Amino acid sequence: MSARIGPLIRTARHLRPAQALAQLRHAIAPGRRSVRIDVPQSLSALSPGVAFLPPGRHAGCHDTNAEIVIDLLNRRVGFRERVDWSYTREGALWAYHLHQFDHLRSADCSPALRSALIADWIDRHRDGIGWDPHPISHRILSWGKLLLTPGALAPASPADAAELRGSLASQIETLSRRLEVRLQANHLFTNLLAVVFGGLLFEGRHADNWLRASDALRAELRDQVHPDGAHEERSPMYHALLLEQVLDLLNLARASSRAPGSLVDDLRDTASRMCGALDLWTHPDGEIALFSDAALGVAAKPADLADYATALSVPVLAPEQPDRLPYGGYVRLVDESFHLIASVAGPAPAHQPGHAHCDALAFELSVGGERMVTDTGVFEYLPGPRRERARATRSHATLEIDGTEQAEVWAPHRVGGRPTVRMLDFAPGLACEASCEGWATPGVVHRRRFELEGGTLCIHDRLEGGPRPVRMSLPLAPGLAPRFVGGD
Repeated sequence: MSARIGPLIRTARHLRPAQALAQLRHAIAPGRRSVRIDVPQSLSALSPGVAFLPPGRHAGCHDTNAEIVIDLLNRRVGFRERVDWSYTREGALWAYHLHQFDHLRSADCSPALRSALIADWIDRHRDGIGWDPHPISHRILSWGKLLLTPGALAPASPADAAELRGSLASQIETLSRRLEVRLQANHLFTNLLAVVFGGLLFEGRHADNWLRASDALRAELRDQVHPDGAHEERSPMYHALLLEQVLDLLNLARASSRAPGSLVDDLRDTASRMCGALDLWTHPDGEIALFSDAALGVAAKPADLADYATALSVPVLAPEQPDRLPYGGYVRLVDESFHLIASVAGPAPAHQPGHAHCDALAFELSVGGERMVTDTGVFEYLPGPRRERARATRSHATLEIDGTEQAEVWAPHRVGGRPTVRMLDFAPGLACEASCEGWATPGVVHRRRFELEGGTLCIHDRLEGGPRPVRMSLPLAPGLAPRFVGGD
């Protein structure tokens, strides 16, 4: 226990006061008790909207007659006869996604199967992990989008349809009372967005109360999405996931006469800037960069999100500084041959860097339209060697100084000591220079300069503060292997 006191203190000192208090309350009484609404619920009258995007490629569900097969996070699990809603063998993250129900929106899942699984969940999962705020938030969006998609559901009877609406309302009410203030970041963002989504989906006294969360949501939009459009957690994958949620709520708000105040305008402005930031994180192959916690196939592709935004009349607003996210901490250098994306900031945000890696001054590189140098991304969130390796300095295209990590990463989502990362110079399209002073090597500064000119890419590294052992990593894209040409 004493070995964890130092990292715990260095982590906790960055928490916001309300966040720290909420963490304490959760430690004393975590609870997963649900709130039940017994009043019959009616869906709000809506004008026709734009079709929602299908789920990410990580999600699918179908019935083989012998078993119900569910694909989540690139892992397939078969359930005989009935889904085990307490299933945790694939870890807590897979269980969360099981209860988020996004897989029901895949094309291989029939309307009858969707309705049957929803009814089974309502009947058999009255308390437990599915009632944590995060899966509730995503389930509200998943079920809500199914309700808004003609022919997506085939309830066995009017009573089943009414029970679905009642359960969904109870989930929204439960979530509205248990916002994840202790975690902040994408969790609180999605909590509030889902409550407001519910307020627009339904009508009546409860729905009016849920819509009052729109002020808090707008505050989070301003706080979490930087002026340059980048989400504060610096993960291209989470940024894309949250962008889709913003577009979903905008889609519903445009079709509703109940949208309060400037909600539609605020959502459109936020989505516009987020689209511009996502473009900077996109390689020529059309996929996102893998900085921080990110993986391919989980979020919708950037092109699909761009098409969705276009259908909702959302323009793409490029960052004010071309090829740079000054608040997000990324730059891009591009010419006819090279497409380089570099991370020039440290773990963020300060109060919740749970998805951050030791990737300061790391880069990804595409050559001739194909990825050559890539980031490790994320394997899983289970504690252990794979999670530790994904976050380690040596897993990114940067320098490891004296065998230490840039940041004090510990537990699956904690960061104690932080590096000092500074942007030193940026010439759009030509060069970028930044520095990193690791938390464990004070006084030793790594300076890296990227230069792109005349069809040549040069990367210059320099250490200031005395000689130290250095390890340079250059993670290559899958399928590539290094080969030395010339020299001894």
